[in-house]
Amino acid sequence: MKKSLVLLVCGMLMLLTACGEGSKETSGEAKEKNEKVVKIGISQIVEHPSLDAAREGFIAALKDAGYVEGKNLKLDYQNAQGDMNNNMSIAKNLVADKDDLILAIATPSAQAVVNATKDIPILFTAITDPVGAQLVQSLDKPGGNVTGTSDTHPEAIKNTIDAIKKFIPNAKKVGIIYNNGEPNSVVNVKNAKSALEAAGLETVETTISASSEVKQAAESMVGRADVLYIPKDNTVVAALESVIKVANDKNIPTFVGEGDSVKRGTFASYGFDYHDLGYTTGKMAVEILKGKKPSEIPVGFPENLQLYINKKAAQEEGITLTEEMLKNAKVVGE
Repeated sequence: MKKSLVLLVCGMLMLLTACGEGSKETSGEAKEKNEKVVKIGISQIVEHPSLDAAREGFIAALKDAGYVEGKNLKLDYQNAQGDMNNNMSIAKNLVADKDDLILAIATPSAQAVVNATKDIPILFTAITDPVGAQLVQSLDKPGGNVTGTSDTHPEAIKNTIDAIKKFIPNAKKVGIIYNNGEPNSVVNVKNAKSALEAAGLETVETTISASSEVKQAAESMVGRADVLYIPKDNTVVAALESVIKVANDKNIPTFVGEGDSVKRGTFASYGFDYHDLGYTTGKMAVEILKGKKPSEIPVGFPENLQLYINKKAAQEEGITLTEEMLKNAKVVGE
């Protein structure tokens, strides 16, 4: 009888212990399952290194702040591949998914997302003129549910045009290829033309509407332009290799609107690192996820300009490099 009673008590104790352990396990699983997963949608107008770098910088900032994809972060990256209908559909889809935040990369993507929602926090990056594109009310006080970073440094275009005058002293005509359907390009070209006029250089324009037209546009500049200047234009930069081939074949110096295009094979630019710009945008996202309103965060800008020169491109385009050119430059293509 005593033996049976002891066995019964032991059995009950084991059962209680097992239940306790089971409760702990269930509690732990629930805690893990109940951890909030942040959902961020990303809309990007087209693939090219600058925009890709901005996206990667954004994600890096989130990771450094503890938001890790597959753990407590869900990313939905969608690329319109330069198609405006796709761009609009992506914006509507991201809004319908009720993400915690949406990142829009480049002006067309930002405009589509901003027009699609006034409720979800929106960040933009790689935008030339946030006010002119009607994304924010002002740079210091964006208002509404939108803020982000602009890729317009006030001295970038002027410094690049000055470099044309200094590095290619015999140049008289500068060819510009751009998509006049991109608001960011229109602003950049307007500023470039003012800088060219101030430098005593003549502008030769060619407009395109799709990346497939870039090669023909570049070929049309042969004999008409002494130098090519490619602004921050998503359509042209997506097909930049077409411009580079014509420039190399015909010994036409190429100046561009950002450093990543120099790394791809053009000659020179005053630019900055788009990864850093995206990283700054990512830090803004962390502030918003922790409770700050987009309207409370001023629009950010790149802080430092750097002269980029591609040595290989200089050789291909028939440019003689001097110590003066290279003195303060970040040299690539060696």
